[in-house]
Amino acid sequence: MSSDRTYSFEFFPPKTPEGMEKLRATRRQLAQLQPRFFSVTFGAGGSTRERTLETVLEIQAEHHEAAPHLSCIGSTRDNIRAILDEYRSHGITHLVALRGDLPSGTAGTGEFAYANELVEFIRGETGDHFHIEVAAYPEVHPQARSARSDLANFKRKVDAGANAAITQYFFNLDAYRHFVDECDAIGINIPIVPGIMPINNYAQLARFSDMCGAEIPRWLRLKLEAYADDVASIRAFGLDFVTDLCDRLLASGAPGLHFYTLNQAGPTSTIWQRLGLS
Repeated sequence: MSSDRTYSFEFFPPKTPEGMEKLRATRRQLAQLQPRFFSVTFGAGGSTRERTLETVLEIQAEHHEAAPHLSCIGSTRDNIRAILDEYRSHGITHLVALRGDLPSGTAGTGEFAYANELVEFIRGETGDHFHIEVAAYPEVHPQARSARSDLANFKRKVDAGANAAITQYFFNLDAYRHFVDECDAIGINIPIVPGIMPINNYAQLARFSDMCGAEIPRWLRLKLEAYADDVASIRAFGLDFVTDLCDRLLASGAPGLHFYTLNQAGPTSTIWQRLGLS
């Protein structure tokens, strides 16, 4: 595996003991690929805080680096400070700092409106203790006023002290290349690691993409729709397409890959093997 590139895998904290057991099996399989770190998501308004911590501590106990997500929307400074103290007490040194989504039924944003404020707060409270990842949006954040304002928001996160960025997943290589070029042009020089979503279930993918603003190109959508309920064909085509996307990303100089595993080992492992990363 190329030492100057960062490969990482993302999990979400399961809601049930059966889900936790399944994730342990997934993690054991993916750990054999020796990623730089595993990230663990954090539910809206911190709704999964305890399960996120439990998952992170299990990963650490297995001697792998864990990077919990930390979202600030709806939170107070005291609340975030307590989480940071808890993470530090457990020896966690890596975070993914996000604005996050407001829990349904919540009116106010809390004491943080944007992720750059969270990054600034983390740096003010903890100095350089944490390696901080932030989110990047090659196809523009769905709530951004414009592409220009979205890029300015990203620069604010970097200027606040982010070490690296992980992108929202995308299926259009040109969107990523153009975004990186724009970042270079305004002096953003942190690694921007592409987020990779294996294509395993079209209905689920379409739902996720509608929510997060990731574009499924028309030709790709029609191709996947044409398979209808032929799950095997969707998975086979998806593996071919995403492997080729990863191959072209790495060939064009991407500083690594971050896989949104959805707590499944199979698709990510297959793409990894096809890329010859082991």
